[in-house]
Amino acid sequence: MPNPPAMIHPPNRRQVLALAAAALLPPIAANAAPMRVAAIDWGMLETLLALGIEPVAATELIQFRKLAAEPAVPQPVTDLGLRGAPNYELLRIIAPDLIVISNFYEYQRSMLERIAPVFAQAVYEAGVPPYALAEASTLALGEKLGRQAEAKRCVDEAADEIARLSTALPSSGRPVFVISLGDSRHFRAFGRDAMFGDVLIRLGLANAWTDETSYSAAAPVGLEALARVPDASILIVSPLPAEVGRSLPTNALWNALPAVSQGRVAVLEPINHFGCLPSARRFARLATAALAVQGHG
Repeated sequence: MPNPPAMIHPPNRRQVLALAAAALLPPIAANAAPMRVAAIDWGMLETLLALGIEPVAATELIQFRKLAAEPAVPQPVTDLGLRGAPNYELLRIIAPDLIVISNFYEYQRSMLERIAPVFAQAVYEAGVPPYALAEASTLALGEKLGRQAEAKRCVDEAADEIARLSTALPSSGRPVFVISLGDSRHFRAFGRDAMFGDVLIRLGLANAWTDETSYSAAAPVGLEALARVPDASILIVSPLPAEVGRSLPTNALWNALPAVSQGRVAVLEPINHFGCLPSARRFARLATAALAVQGHG
């Protein structure tokens, strides 16, 4: 467990007035010096990078580089530790001009606002397909940071790539499960309020998981649930726990699934489960490539 962050003293009157004034400032002009931005949320981190902005600090960068893979995070970016409990003292020393978060981290707002103004965007809401929210958050962040043209380009390029991939892989009518495996007997299914589930629909594919989900994935359920849709393909989002990789090939229940016996299973490279448009594009590329190998289209 990391050491708890050092106690931060409440701001004095001058600091309060400075923060209030900063919060009221309009978006920076295109020719102004770039803001020094820190990111708590991974979706906001990848959006900053897609806009061509190198943050001064972000959270859990070792894990991000493994699980999100892209966009690449420059080495000079300072690692603030856990997303749920960032090192506030280190962040205070770095002294960013702006801290970006998502709605998941609103509980940290009061602490973060003692350090710098906070800019929050909602991308994931229970039961709401997130792609349009990711588009809106990209444009809003671009507006805030004076990167309107870059933000529009990100939105347009993502939409264009997904549309192109959808035509390159005509749907056979076969539905697709998108899952992650926590152990050799259970999985999490990505539903309509997951970026993966939303992108499936935009690719012209049916999501085989039609039950309700909350914040992107259903609670772990038994592998036997995959047999409910015997004609479905299965896409597994990495990483696989080591125990799963060893035991799954000899798991009788797994091998009894029609998708497994008929070669309709693919393991995708890691993708940020709670990402924004960069993750949407990465999933679209990896999913369509895997399904094309299966002859899905």
